[in-house]
Amino acid sequence: MKKIAVLISGSGSNLEAIANACNKKKINGEISCVISNNPEAYGIERAKKLNLKSIIVDHNLFNDRSEFDDQIDKILVEEKIELVVLAGFMRILEKKITNKYFGRMINLHPSLLPLYPGLNTHKKVIKNKDNKHGVSIHYVSPELDAGPIIAQGSIEVKKNETAEDLQKRIHKIEHILLPEVINEICIGNIFLSNNSVKFKNKNITNHIINSYDE
Repeated sequence: MKKIAVLISGSGSNLEAIANACNKKKINGEISCVISNNPEAYGIERAKKLNLKSIIVDHNLFNDRSEFDDQIDKILVEEKIELVVLAGFMRILEKKITNKYFGRMINLHPSLLPLYPGLNTHKKVIKNKDNKHGVSIHYVSPELDAGPIIAQGSIEVKKNETAEDLQKRIHKIEHILLPEVINEICIGNIFLSNNSVKFKNKNITNHIINSYDE
């Protein structure tokens, strides 16, 4: 089983979804540690309730991003982490660490990339009157939200829907899709080769890129 680190900054709902999938043997891996840059993150409490090792690396205590990244890397090495999952982690990691873990670090982003990298994706969808919205899971690269896309899940935007409504629906997709992708990576069905996502089983492509219209 692969040793997984989950990096969070907020509530940790995706952390819980991953942990539940691990406990149900739906992921061929185990969460070795949870790292939060936010000491007030509710995800830390979730980790404790799930009996997961949690480590706080408060970014405010470091002189610069490089020092912060070095501490994250030190933990990942000490824990012998094989897969890093950024699940609501709100810090931009620098090139040194993203290059080191390229192909072993994935990010969950609440938009149909390449649309809307960065923050406030739900508000942007509403403002632009888009018909579709969704979530992307991608390998992390030095460029923000620009690494090779592994999987996406989409929904139709409903009439008079608010950003808050969209966020709730997107969370439901995340909780389904992220554990599924993590397992496919852990068992070797998804991997990165020559900067491209490869699927060992060709059926996986259709299996994980889904529409979640209600």
